[in-house]
Amino acid sequence: MLKGRHLIDPMDLSIEEIDEVLELAQRIIREPERFSSACRGRILATLFYEPSTRTRLSFETAMLRLGGEVIGFSEASSSSASKGESVADTIRTVECYADIAAMRHPKEGSARVAAANSRTMPVINAGDGGHHHPTQTLTDLLTIRELKGTLEDLTVGLCGDLKFGRTVHSLIKTLARFRGNSFTLISPPELKVPDYIRDEVLARGGIPFVEYERLENAIASLDILYMTRVQRERFFNEDDYLRLKNSYILDAEKLKKAKSDMIVLHPLPRVNEIAVEVDSDPRAAYFRQAKYGMYVRMALIMKLLGVEA
Repeated sequence: MLKGRHLIDPMDLSIEEIDEVLELAQRIIREPERFSSACRGRILATLFYEPSTRTRLSFETAMLRLGGEVIGFSEASSSSASKGESVADTIRTVECYADIAAMRHPKEGSARVAAANSRTMPVINAGDGGHHHPTQTLTDLLTIRELKGTLEDLTVGLCGDLKFGRTVHSLIKTLARFRGNSFTLISPPELKVPDYIRDEVLARGGIPFVEYERLENAIASLDILYMTRVQRERFFNEDDYLRLKNSYILDAEKLKKAKSDMIVLHPLPRVNEIAVEVDSDPRAAYFRQAKYGMYVRMALIMKLLGVEA
């Protein structure tokens, strides 16, 4: 049972619990009207200390579609944090008003501080700096399960900034727990996946993986391509950035080499790493992915509040 628990790290959930959340999300997709009053009388607090579009709005929409209400703030300057109030004090105050909270904060570890200071209110980590973003991982898993029909025996390509991308790290760690998956890691040397992911998650777990520097050399074998942005500011040498940056722009030409049923994911926002011409390709799933995020958050809210389906 997930009732009353916090969700800080994707690894907080067992495979069985992930399946429970995804199965409920899929039921909500099929019969949304059945759940339209599931959280009537409940209040979600969205505590966003930094800007967000998809995560904040999908949490708020999720609660509203369940018949509940929403309170909160969308940036630190509109809360007492601007006066110096601690996360601990904010959480102890908010739990006087709300039944569940989703919090985004720029400082790593802030979500654990919030959870440790909440006595009755489940806290969901909506992103804490470079650490974790568990509901994005659940969103990715739901999208893959809906579009591929499985979370097993997949060749998953992750492209771009694999060093600093928290969504990449969480997705690798989680999909590595499902049978038969292998990974293709596509990045410049400067932005390779961290050693702890390569050594402790993949190599130690006996999970097959290969590494490439160019997207066009890897795309043909993929079932899933997860794009992220290669950021100019991560390079010490401007010439290296200019040499490599176009390797990580997915366009129609590169897609010609891909499987007809490959799906393209992206946590968004994108800048220029996916050409707009790709949006009309049936394999482009990133806006559907954003919508699935609402459904998986609906399911998670119900599970953490102990609401019967």
